[in-house]
Amino acid sequence: MGSSSAAPWKQLLLSSIQANSHLKHYSYFQLATVASNGRPSNRTVVFRGFQDDGDKILINTDNRSRKIDELKHCPFAEICWYFTESWEQFRINGSVDVIDGTNPDPVKLEQREKSWFACSPKSRLQYMAPTPRLPSLSELPSEIPSMDPSIGPVAAFCLLILDPAQIDYLNLKSNERLIFTSGLSSDGKKLWTSEKVNP
Repeated sequence: MGSSSAAPWKQLLLSSIQANSHLKHYSYFQLATVASNGRPSNRTVVFRGFQDDGDKILINTDNRSRKIDELKHCPFAEICWYFTESWEQFRINGSVDVIDGTNPDPVKLEQREKSWFACSPKSRLQYMAPTPRLPSLSELPSEIPSMDPSIGPVAAFCLLILDPAQIDYLNLKSNERLIFTSGLSSDGKKLWTSEKVNP
């Protein structure tokens, strides 16, 4: 069992992303949350990078989606990310910070705006669509709204930041499994331990 302050699983993940980057689906993973009735809720989302080169994972979402209520009820979630080319699975669980336009922290609002402008204009337009999961009132496709590309995030745009606490890494080619767990050092910094376990 080894320990490290830098996230040792992150280099593994970056290598997997690189090895699979020629595949269209390499940047998609599943995000599971817990609904207020205690049942699991799962969906596919897009990896938007790491926050400030640290180990926190960025995800963009619609503030009107069901996952927001679920995360407000229970702030814990798990990512399941499978790379088909290298046969590697990463299960990353941790707590999620929900950052919408009402957040009182100016640093978090700045991160939300940064994530907004990192999106393509087409991706930004999704947040101006009708409310997700409500009955569709028209058979015809709705008119595509126009947007000034210099305007900041719309109200529906929400940034999720997952702070990893445990990573379960499985490599099916080498039949290797590692568990990375975070704790705190004596000076309050995040410290990672890793343990090789049976697959």
